Amino acid sequence: MPLLFLLRRSGLEDKTAFATCVAVILPLCAVSALVYLLRGALPLREALPYLAGGLSGGWLGGRLFRRVPDVWLRRAFALFLLYGAYRYLI
Repeated sequence: MPLLFLLRRSGLEDKTAFATCVAVILPLCAVSALVYLLRGALPLREALPYLAGGLSGGWLGGRLFRRVPDVWLRRAFALFLLYGAYRYLI
């Protein structure tokens, strides 16, 4: 996503860059889940609560996306990056 923000100078809006990132991540996750499923390494019973939470969060996020100011999106993304870095290091 930061690379897409650099392209903002060429007219790409923040929300368009964010939506593009999500659009790229979705098929990659779907392919990854399919590979795990075909290998028998995806316990669906254990994954269902996470899938339900992800679907409901995605639906709610999609509904609120246009109403959230760009600065909040940038801050939320920065917090997720910091949290991910913290979890990776600890």
